Amino acid sequence: MGKKTIGDSVEHRKLETIQSSEAEIPHSSMITHLQFRRFAGCPMCNLHIHSFVQRNNELLAHGVQEISVFHSSKKAMLKHHASAPFALIADPGKSLYREFGVEASLFSVLHPGSWGPMIKGIFQHGVSPPAFGENPLGLPADFLIDRSGKIVNLKYGSHAYDQWTVDEVIELAKKAHEA
Repeated sequence: MGKKTIGDSVEHRKLETIQSSEAEIPHSSMITHLQFRRFAGCPMCNLHIHSFVQRNNELLAHGVQEISVFHSSKKAMLKHHASAPFALIADPGKSLYREFGVEASLFSVLHPGSWGPMIKGIFQHGVSPPAFGENPLGLPADFLIDRSGKIVNLKYGSHAYDQWTVDEVIELAKKAHEA
């Protein structure tokens, strides 16, 4: 469908989480940070998601609903992320990836900016090779969606570890709440 731009609207929907609950976009009272990750066993993704797990209460205190999408099966995601305190979405068919224009690139893991986090992620969280259908060359993407469904900020990563930090999400959410 092509990449999204700031100001685009996101259709209201309920997404089934790996915890068998529903996450609603847009949220009726919070800003949604919708982040697209790679595959469930990705060491960089696990390092990144862990930072959001550790600081989830801060995100909630700033009015941010966190939703993370992986192009993995529910089973693979439960193996790696079952205890996450926010919504995790399994999208093995990559329908949400196509809808939001999230791509893959050979340079995703060849970029020097991904090497340090990859090694750190392997030591802290291990690695599971991608399962059938999971793309190890995926790129991350982040979207901040307001209560009306409008995309108020976004980032398409240029390499495998090029995504917003928790601090960046909080700062962007503060600005969006003020607007």
